[in-house]
Amino acid sequence: MMQQKPLVLIIDDEEAIRDSCTQILLKSGFRAETAEDGAVGLEKIKELGPDLVLVDLKMPGISGFDVLERLKAIDPNVIPIVITGYATVDSAVEAMKKGAYDFLPKPFSPEELRIIIRRAHERRMLILEAEALRIEKKLLEENFITMVSHQLRSPLVAVQQYFEVILAGIMGPIDGHLKEMILKARDRLDGLLSLINDWLDLARLNKGQIVDKFKPLDIQKVLENFLEFMRPLAEEFGVTLELNRVPGSVLVLGDEQTLEQVFTNLISNAIKYNKPQGRVRVSLKEDAESVSVAVEDTGIGIAKEHVPFIFDQFYQVHRGEEKKMKGTGLGLSIVQKIVEAHNGTIGVTSEPGLGSTFTVRLPRP
Repeated sequence: MMQQKPLVLIIDDEEAIRDSCTQILLKSGFRAETAEDGAVGLEKIKELGPDLVLVDLKMPGISGFDVLERLKAIDPNVIPIVITGYATVDSAVEAMKKGAYDFLPKPFSPEELRIIIRRAHERRMLILEAEALRIEKKLLEENFITMVSHQLRSPLVAVQQYFEVILAGIMGPIDGHLKEMILKARDRLDGLLSLINDWLDLARLNKGQIVDKFKPLDIQKVLENFLEFMRPLAEEFGVTLELNRVPGSVLVLGDEQTLEQVFTNLISNAIKYNKPQGRVRVSLKEDAESVSVAVEDTGIGIAKEHVPFIFDQFYQVHRGEEKKMKGTGLGLSIVQKIVEAHNGTIGVTSEPGLGSTFTVRLPRP
């Protein structure tokens, strides 16, 4: 199938300009359509979907500036080029601000028009290729998520279930050596499933979907409830949990489910990487625009050279043999992605042997 020549729409109230541009474009391998004013031009943009638009700034009715403004909403990938007999620096700057690709003062030669049109068409092709690649990447990600979720995760869950049946003795007694081997295999399988689950969480996080669930939340109340939920884990590790409350409600704009995921990760890490009889303190601070939540622990801390990289995907900090914990290296990446989706920030300060403080800053409603 023969590919259509690129289409250029010429919007100008001067018939001579429309005719001359049409002849130049046809001889240069383009198709051409014309419109005598801005209103007709906008209708033809909707109807024909041109690749490029030549638009005069000074026209009766809808001006070229208005056409540029409205063009973005119709098709942001169309490349507009301004042609005008009233060329000034101010009008050129204003046109560029409104999305014009280039600015061609009248009168212009056929070669000047051809050069700008060819350059603009190259720009148009790059934009379309980038958009096609973005769509292809999105489809690949969606297909990969489906494959990981169903074709990889599901069989591993089934294997995990078989291990539980064997370890429960339902298939008969197992001796100490065999049981030890199965327990090691189950631990490895648990680690692999944790990695898959964390990766799926990271891949599925979509800023738009999170923003759609935003509502005013009393973050202090959310943290109170959540700390009660975390107390059994703290008791298991011999760690004290504290919440430094502030008077009244502390409102933030956010999604409760994903914010719980943020504080699950931060507080559970603060507990697990703490010292015996250690402490985890959660503190709130308010200012006119935001609320800060600090999760401070008395744990083993993070070496200075590791701090810049701890939010990178799959980056894991060696915490010492005595506190060797299994992790996927994705937890803090997930935290950062959620916080940024809330238009917030997260930072960390840490000293080896003295503990760490992670601070999440969230905007007010």
